[in-house]
Amino acid sequence: MAQLIADRRDVDFVLHEQLEVGKLSENEQFADFNKKTVDMIVSEARTLAIKEILPTQEISDKGCEFDNGVVKVPEEYHRVFKLYNEGEWLGMIDAPEWGGQGMPKTVSLAANEYFYGANPAFMLYHGLTHGAGKMIETIGTEKQKQLYLKKIYSGQWSGTMLLTEANAGSDVGALESTAKKNDDGTYSITGTKIFISGGEHDMVENIVHPVLARIEGAPEGTKGISLFLVPKYRVNDDGSLGEFNDIVCTGIEEKMGLHGNSTCSLTMGSKGNCIGELIGEENKGMRAMFLMMNEARQLVGLQGFATATASYMYALDYARQRIQGKHLLAGKDPDASGVPIIQHPDVRRQLLTMKAYVEGIRSLIYYGGYCHDMEVLAKDTAEKEKYKDITAILTPIIKGYVTDKAWEVTSHGVQVYGGYGYIKEYPVEQLLRDCRIFMIYEGTNGIQAMDLLGRKLGMKKGKPFLDYLGLMQKTIADARQVPALNALTNDFEAGVTRLTETAMYLAKTAMSDNIMNAFAFAHPFLDVTGDLTMAWMLLWRATIAFQKLQKLAGSDDLEKIREKAEKNKDGAFYYGQIKTAEFFIKTLLPVTMGKFNAISETNGAAVDMLDTSFGG
Repeated sequence: MAQLIADRRDVDFVLHEQLEVGKLSENEQFADFNKKTVDMIVSEARTLAIKEILPTQEISDKGCEFDNGVVKVPEEYHRVFKLYNEGEWLGMIDAPEWGGQGMPKTVSLAANEYFYGANPAFMLYHGLTHGAGKMIETIGTEKQKQLYLKKIYSGQWSGTMLLTEANAGSDVGALESTAKKNDDGTYSITGTKIFISGGEHDMVENIVHPVLARIEGAPEGTKGISLFLVPKYRVNDDGSLGEFNDIVCTGIEEKMGLHGNSTCSLTMGSKGNCIGELIGEENKGMRAMFLMMNEARQLVGLQGFATATASYMYALDYARQRIQGKHLLAGKDPDASGVPIIQHPDVRRQLLTMKAYVEGIRSLIYYGGYCHDMEVLAKDTAEKEKYKDITAILTPIIKGYVTDKAWEVTSHGVQVYGGYGYIKEYPVEQLLRDCRIFMIYEGTNGIQAMDLLGRKLGMKKGKPFLDYLGLMQKTIADARQVPALNALTNDFEAGVTRLTETAMYLAKTAMSDNIMNAFAFAHPFLDVTGDLTMAWMLLWRATIAFQKLQKLAGSDDLEKIREKAEKNKDGAFYYGQIKTAEFFIKTLLPVTMGKFNAISETNGAAVDMLDTSFGG
């Protein structure tokens, strides 16, 4: 079943041939992580994912048990949770002084691709735990770091994010949870939060809840929100656990997917005895929470991608084995045998669509990690800001576009299986259900689109977005060195030109009286930006692959290259990169060009529609 989570050959291609992560070890901070070490880390992660985590995926679909405030996860989780923590996988990228391994984020993403592809519900307990720890590490007091960090990064304690309320979902400023300051500097917290992933479970001795609440007398809206640490059990000054902190789970949700992760409603202070401590500054809670939110949004993109790549690997394996129907060229030959469905043109189209998105997204997500690593290693402020700004542009694309396409890919996975894909006996049905939430939580994809258009496009007078387009132009220049890719390069360059023009037009429209129409096209703009990002990644990959093929074949003649690819495993892989880029740029990118036309027209029907005209 090893091949049914992720394609190791492609993982290695992105790490070592596209991003050359081994070169990061030339810097003192990552000196321990040369190519050999990186390969060992990925292999260990793959083994744990396949042998231990993957067998819990089907089991997790039975869900968690709730009884009078107590939540029990599937029994099989406990052993795997222990193994994961013993491997110190949670703190892969974190500082050794707090129990982390200090590895490049790019490498951690490769490991996490396997983990989340094996069981995203199980891994969700770890994702928010890491986010809570990172927030404490970034803005917490020295005492808070000493009390919480090692126990969080070791997995001894877990973490969450208490943001959503029944009347304050995406509109966080409408929250009703309150904080009353006590004489000792702590705060008495009162309120109810919903949709809290991992808000209560039985795998750890304590759960640390970062909570958004409004201090009594603070301004209304987001300007008056503060952030508090509210542990399930109070933490004494010596790090030992104190009394129960009056934060009670009142129920868990019955969801479409991710059944193995408890999604809780939590009530704080029903007995007037829930104590929290401020983290960061008063009334600066939203700024603090976004430190966690941005990491969480990139993680959601990884979650969506991991389910998509698993679905693709399952579908590919099934298509190679499932015998159904004669080959199209067999015509009416009564003696023709049935063939594997991978030989049918429409199935090949679906598989290549899945492959194009999965591989393009893998490059995109790993590249996002690479930008983080380069920001860490930057020697001066200007270079650090450059990579930080590129990461800011990438975040809504990784969260929004990637999860949109992950849903599309997992849907194709079901379709390739046909009727079998729709029943629970096969894994792609569960992956489709598990995948759907990623388009919603940590800011819906509509919000990601608004963020790209309303914030990121005009950030620093548009320079970061122009720099992003400049990265695409660099790939165009590199691809120009490969004459065989000229047709693809020309089409991609035309798309980049349209993206540049459309971005300028839409930014201008968003600052005019036509702002409503502009934001009605925010999601289509996110879509085309993502499409061009995919084309960029795939052309980048194809350029590298063609150069590798030239060396293998000793020629740049396409026929000789194909002949070599038919007889050589690496050759076949590289040839697949070229054909995948060709498929996307020649088959899917023309649709994107039509989307540009629609955005440029900025038709106002969606805005002009009467509320009562929608029907019902």
